Amino acid sequence: MIHLHDLKTGDLVLAKFEEQLSEGPVLQIDRELGQACVLVGEQENWYEPADLFPIPLTVEQLLKLKFKKAEETTINGAAETYVRGPFSVTLQNGSDPHTILHYRDETRNIAGHLMVHQLQNHYHGMTLIHLE
Repeated sequence: MIHLHDLKTGDLVLAKFEEQLSEGPVLQIDRELGQACVLVGEQENWYEPADLFPIPLTVEQLLKLKFKKAEETTINGAAETYVRGPFSVTLQNGSDPHTILHYRDETRNIAGHLMVHQLQNHYHGMTLIHLE
């Protein structure tokens, strides 16, 4: 489940309909009714927060968001860095997983694993451009 206050228009989420999860972008959020409109395939539907789920940030998701693997890795390959223009994401796995986001002179070190919509919101906060 995702709380509506964590979502912004354009964020990618998983929407559950008839026990199936489908990925799609949030088109609209109605905070008064407590629903979000998500485009799944070519159909727009309104979903309750209980039917919306985050997408874990994985290498596959980074590649779908047009990031490319950087040449350098750190600490015996335990960290992988992906870049999109001047923005970089370093995924640190192991006993203390965390994600490092870097854009120009700003760096954010985030404990634990990020979700795709969280990366999109950090990216927007750092670059003022929505990540699609």
